[in-house]
Amino acid sequence: MRKTIFSIPKMDCPSEEGLIRMALEKSSKIKNLKFDLKNRELTAFHEESDQTLLTLLMPLGFGAVIKSSSQALQSEENFAATLEINSKSEAKTLKILLLINAFMFLVEIVLGLIAQSTGLISDSLDMFADAAVYGVSLYAVGKALNLKQRAARISGYMQLLLAVFAFGEVVRRFIYGSEPESSLMIGVAILALIANVSCLFLIYKHREGEIHMKASWIFSTNDVLANIGVILAGVLVKFTGSSIPDLLIGTIIAAIVLSGAVKILRISRVVA
Repeated sequence: MRKTIFSIPKMDCPSEEGLIRMALEKSSKIKNLKFDLKNRELTAFHEESDQTLLTLLMPLGFGAVIKSSSQALQSEENFAATLEINSKSEAKTLKILLLINAFMFLVEIVLGLIAQSTGLISDSLDMFADAAVYGVSLYAVGKALNLKQRAARISGYMQLLLAVFAFGEVVRRFIYGSEPESSLMIGVAILALIANVSCLFLIYKHREGEIHMKASWIFSTNDVLANIGVILAGVLVKFTGSSIPDLLIGTIIAAIVLSGAVKILRISRVVA
């Protein structure tokens, strides 16, 4: 078994793991992959030629180059096997995260509409976005490349439609006016905050693991910030009597969801 380290200068976003994994799955001789987002490196344990792997990475445009290549030591082969064991533990965590985010999406979208809060509506879509990422990751295990691409594409389009819906709600309520219920906004946002903090505790032991778990840590951390933003917006709505804070936070979160949808669609289209 060989151990090849690739330097990938443009690998600066957790979602790009999907692109790289799908590209390299064209080779059946890859035993395992280890991503280092901080240092922008990929370590591949494989029985393929280094140049073949580099050829698979080049179309992504991430600037991949071979940093080093050597015969894997016995300890490194054992490490590659350990990565596979860890991935099973991570999959269980992802399933729980998927359930939490899917449940909170339903709670926030319903109560957000009742509260006339674009902040809660957009935050619910952020929950859906995370659930979609976790769902696609779990569905992809053991599936053929075309099925992975199809699943990613469907979740991307769904996320895109929901982002457009959120922007539409912001525009509609800005034009025709709205009266967000601040108490309901704050209460639901606190519930979502508790859910996301719970996700952080679940991910904590995996936060330095493979890149998709680091991505999950980042997603949940960002969600906590979004929840705090909705809470602050609810407080401002309560004391100012204006819907502007709610419209503003709704726009910001909707933009984040839209950005995530574009990245997912990119993953499903670039790798052919």
